[in-house]
Amino acid sequence: MLDSQAPSTPQVRTLLLTDLVDSTGLVERIGDTAAAALFRAHDRIVLDLQQRWRGRLIDRSDGLLLIFERPIDGLGFALDYVRGLRELGREHNQPLQARAGLHVGEVLLWENSLDAVQLGAKSLEVEGLAKPLAGRLMALARPGQILLSATAEPLAHRAARELGERGELLVWKSYGRWRFKGVPEAQEIYEVGEPGLAPLRMPSHTPKAWRDLPLWRRPVALAAETMLLAGLLVGGWFITRPQPAIAFGERDWVVVGDLRNLTGDPRLDDSLEQAFRISLEQSRYVNVLSDLKVRETLQRMQRGNDAKVDRASGSEIAMRDGARALLLPTVAEVGGRLRVSAEVVDPRTQTTVYAVSADGKGIESALASIDDVTDQLREQLGEAMQNVQETSVPLPNVATPSLEALKAFAVARNVVYTTRDREQALGLYRRALQLDPQFALAHADMAQLLAGFGEVGAAADEWRKALAIPGRLSPQEKLRIELMLLQHTPPAAYFRKVDEYLVLYPDDSQVISRSATNLWHQRNDFRGAEARYRLAIKPAYPNQGSIQYSLGTMLLGQDRHAEALDAFRKSREWGFSGWAEYYARAYDVRDKHADADRVYAQSTNGKQGWRGEGGVSTWIDRGDLARAGETATAWRKQAEDAGDVVDLLRARAAAASVAAFAKPGGGTGDMRDLLATTRARAKDLDAIYPPASTELQLYVGLLAAYSGDRPLLEDVLRGMRGNTVVRDYPTVAQLYDVLLAEHERMTGNAAAAKARLSPMAKQENALVVVHWALMRAEQAVGDHQAAAGQSRWLATHRGRVFVENTTTDVLRFFNAAVAVQARSDAAAVAPAASARPAPTAPAR
Repeated sequence: MLDSQAPSTPQVRTLLLTDLVDSTGLVERIGDTAAAALFRAHDRIVLDLQQRWRGRLIDRSDGLLLIFERPIDGLGFALDYVRGLRELGREHNQPLQARAGLHVGEVLLWENSLDAVQLGAKSLEVEGLAKPLAGRLMALARPGQILLSATAEPLAHRAARELGERGELLVWKSYGRWRFKGVPEAQEIYEVGEPGLAPLRMPSHTPKAWRDLPLWRRPVALAAETMLLAGLLVGGWFITRPQPAIAFGERDWVVVGDLRNLTGDPRLDDSLEQAFRISLEQSRYVNVLSDLKVRETLQRMQRGNDAKVDRASGSEIAMRDGARALLLPTVAEVGGRLRVSAEVVDPRTQTTVYAVSADGKGIESALASIDDVTDQLREQLGEAMQNVQETSVPLPNVATPSLEALKAFAVARNVVYTTRDREQALGLYRRALQLDPQFALAHADMAQLLAGFGEVGAAADEWRKALAIPGRLSPQEKLRIELMLLQHTPPAAYFRKVDEYLVLYPDDSQVISRSATNLWHQRNDFRGAEARYRLAIKPAYPNQGSIQYSLGTMLLGQDRHAEALDAFRKSREWGFSGWAEYYARAYDVRDKHADADRVYAQSTNGKQGWRGEGGVSTWIDRGDLARAGETATAWRKQAEDAGDVVDLLRARAAAASVAAFAKPGGGTGDMRDLLATTRARAKDLDAIYPPASTELQLYVGLLAAYSGDRPLLEDVLRGMRGNTVVRDYPTVAQLYDVLLAEHERMTGNAAAAKARLSPMAKQENALVVVHWALMRAEQAVGDHQAAAGQSRWLATHRGRVFVENTTTDVLRFFNAAVAVQARSDAAAVAPAASARPAPTAPAR
C-alpha cells in the first residue's frame, strides 16, 4: 500500500489554472521534434516564473495548476506567463497564447508518499471547491485572457502597485455575475490585463458557464420589452443617448500619453504616437492637449524633456490643465495580428474607465487601426456618430501612408519642441518629403518653423506647397494655412476668415492669439486685442506665459499701468522670459528707469542691454539723442552684416529720425537716401510684408513734415498715387491722412487739416501721430486751448507711445520724440508740478 499524509485542515490559497491554447494543433503543425524543443523552452519559462513569484507547481498537462500564498503573486505569474508565451511564439514563428483563471479559496493539501511519487503521483495534492471554480474561470477565458473571481480581484487589485509601473497600467474590468455548472452560487467575474496584450472583452457563453441575467433581461422578456420601448427610444433619443463613463462634454480636453510600443519594431516608436494625435485632433468635439502644452506642464512639474507621460504623470498633467481624461495608447502583436488599443483613464483616480482596440494584419494595418480606435474613442466620449463619420479623414490622407515618413516627421516635431535646432528640424522634414513627396503636413510644419525664425517669404512658399497638394490636409489644417497666408493681405479679408474659423474651431489658441496680434499691428486696436488675448488665457492652452505678456502689452497700450505690471509678473511666474521690452516700459512710463533696466536685463533678449530698435526708442525717451544715434549706427551695421533688407531700412529710418530730432533741418540727406532705397527695394520688401515699402515711404514724408521739408513731403505724396495699400491697411491709411493734413497746414490750409484729423483723433485706435498733427493744425488756426489738450494727450499716454506697433514699427521713434517734447512743454508751463528736470526735447 502506498501511504500518503492525511489531508490537512482547509487552508486559504491562491490557485492559478492555465491552458495552452490549441497545443494539439501546434504539435501537428510543427512536428514532434520541434514541439518538444518548444515545450522545453516553455518549461524553462515556467520554472523561472515559479521562482520569481514564489509559486508551487501542482500539476501540468496542456496547462498548469499552481498555488501561491498571495493573489498578487499569482497575478504576477499570469501576466509574465502571457508575455513570455508571446515572446516564445515570436521566436518560433508560432502564435502562443494561454487562458488563465485566478481564484482565492479554501483547499485541502496533502503530501503523497515518496513511493507514490516515484510511481507517478504528484508530490502535493490539492482538492476543494476552489479548484473546479478556478478551472471554470480558466475554461471561460478567451485566448490571452486572465479572469479573476470576486475573491481574488480586490486582493490583487489592492496590491497591484507592488508590480511597479506595469501595475499602474493594468486594466481592470468587471463582467458581472456568471453561473458555472456544478457551482451553486453565481460568481462575479473580472478581467485584468495589459492594454495591447489582453483581449479586454466579455467572455463568450459556454455550456458550462453563462451570465446570470435577471428575468427582465432574458430573451423572451427582452423581446416584449423591446417592442414596448421602441417608440420611447425613438422619441427620447437625446435623453437615452449613451453617455461617456466619465463626465465628458463637448470641447472638453484629453491628455494623450506616450504610446507604448510592445512590438519591438522601432518604426512604430514615434510615428504611431504622432498619428494617434493627428487622427484624434480632427474632432471638433474632443480637444487634445497639445504636445507643446504637455511639455510646458512637465517643466512646471520639474520633469525633464525626456520624461514619459504615463498613467501617473499624465493624470497629474490632466489635473493641472483641466483635462477630463487621459488616453494611453498601446500597440502590440496579439495572436499574430497587430493590435492598436487605447485606455481612457480618469485622472482623479488613475483608474481605467474603459478601453478600445482594433486589430489588423501586419504593420501596414497600423494607421487604419489608429483611425478605428480614435473613432471609437470619440463615440465613447459622447460625440455623435454622424459627426465622427463626417469629420474623420483617413490618416494616409491627412498625414502620410508611409510609416518611415511619419517617423521622420514625428522626430522633427520633437526637435522643434525641445532644441529648436533649425537645420536638424528642416533636414528631418525634408527627409519625410523625400519618402512621401505628397506629405502636405510636412510642408505646413516647415512653414511654421520658418515663420518662427522670421523667414516670412520662405514660410509662405511652404504653405502654398502644402495647399497645392490636393486631398492631403485635414479641413482644419487647410483653413489654418489659408489664414496664415491671409494675415499679410488686406486685414478685412483676414479677420472675416478668422471669425469663420473660430466658429468651427473655437479652441485653437494659436489662431486666437495670432489674430489678437494682428488686431494690434494692423488696426491699432488695443481693446479688441486685449479681449482676444483674454480668450486665450485657459489652463489647457499652451504659451500661457507669452499670452500673459501680450495681455500686459495691450493693457500698457491703454495706459492701464498697474494692470499691465500684474500681467507681466504673471508671465514671469509662468516661466516666460524671452522678451521683456514692454515689461520694462511699464516702469519707464513712471520714470523708474533703473527698474526698467533691471527687468529687461533679466530677459533672454536683454542680457546685452538696450540695443537695436528698443535701444533707439529708449534713449530718445530718456532724452539722450547722442546715445540713440550711436545705437542706430550699431544696429545698421548689424543689419548690413546679416543681409536683412527690412531690418537695414528700419535701422536707417531710426538714424534719419535721430538726426531730424537732434537739430532743425537735420537728417535731410538721410531721408532722401532712405526714400530712394525704399523705392528701389520695394518689390523685395513687399514680398515679405506687403505694406512695408509704403509705410517706410510715408515715414520719410512724416520726418519731412517734422523738419519743414515741403518738397520732400510732396515727393512722397506723389509716390502714393494709385497705391492701394493706403486704402486697404487701416494704420497706413491713417499715416497717409496725417501727411495730407501736414501738407494742407504747410500750404496755408490749416483749417482743412484740422477738419480732416479731428474725427480721427476721437477714435480709440487713432495713431499717436494723428494727435501730434492735429495739435499742429490747431496751433496754426489759433485754437491754443485745443492744441494744449492734444499736447497733454501726448504727454500722458506714454504707454500708447511705447506700444503702438505697425508693420515696420518705425513710428515708435517718432512717437517717443513728440511725447518727450509734449512732456517738456508741460513742464515748462507748470514747473512746480514736477520735482525733476524735464527730458531734453528734440529740436523743432
